Amino acid sequence: MATAFITHPDCWMHNMGAMHPECPDRLSAIQDRLIASGIDSFLNFHDAPQASIEQLSRVHPRRHVEDLIGSAPERGIKHIDPDTAMCPHTIRAALRAAGAGVLATDLVLRGEVDNAFCAVRPPGHHAERDRAMGFCFFNNIAVAATHALETHGLKRVAVIDFDVHHGNGTENVFAGDERVLMVSFFQHPFYPYTGADHPAANMVNVPVPAGTRGDAFRDIVTDVWLPALRNFAPEMLYISAGFDAHYEDDMASLGLVEADYAWVTQQLRVFAEQHCSGRIVSMLEGGYALSALARSAVAHIKALADL
Repeated sequence: MATAFITHPDCWMHNMGAMHPECPDRLSAIQDRLIASGIDSFLNFHDAPQASIEQLSRVHPRRHVEDLIGSAPERGIKHIDPDTAMCPHTIRAALRAAGAGVLATDLVLRGEVDNAFCAVRPPGHHAERDRAMGFCFFNNIAVAATHALETHGLKRVAVIDFDVHHGNGTENVFAGDERVLMVSFFQHPFYPYTGADHPAANMVNVPVPAGTRGDAFRDIVTDVWLPALRNFAPEMLYISAGFDAHYEDDMASLGLVEADYAWVTQQLRVFAEQHCSGRIVSMLEGGYALSALARSAVAHIKALADL
């Protein structure tokens, strides 16, 4: 048994233009750091399949999925909003990113691996049911979690989101769904300016001000997230693993470091071992300072693999 590492070369091909922070180099930085750390030999590597229209349509209206796929440009770059753009390779990358979570779910629930990390792009947690936004096209984590519920028959799953930005898309998909608990923290007020006012009962949102550091984050995990998770008793954990709350990442203004990401992952792994048969699927979201992203992601993966 081991930790699966799931990615695909198509995820490097998505390009939103020169100088865009959500760039292919993000994945290269993680891969390079993984090899340099020496832990790659302990992981099970898998190529991400493409998610099917059926799998995507459990989360997004089928017409929206088909329209998004059909809107891909034959050449150049086409903007969906000022931050989010498509190139001719974007849809293949987005299908692989969503498919990675489906494969990870299958591997974990079939008992072939203990847990999984999906090194994919584009990210997903800003994608709402019928709206692509915030660098995101399909909601990868929601597609994966819904696959566990509807294909594997799980009754309860939890989503943990520690990206610096609120996962508005995941909340949009799951708000009011009693099968899903979402716990998150995020800088506020900050893009996408959601999550702080009157969330649904199954949303445990903790907005924090700019300058929040690791000690406060650890208190949130200990005093808010873990009690909520214990009360909910999920059968599997899904992590929206954004590393842009790192103090070196100038996309935001929080102060986490690699040790904080390792610590929260250890807490979640221990929780999963005690309550969820160890089942965890983690999917890359944000993180744009390449060195900090790589160090943090590898710290996260090492903690998942208990190395």
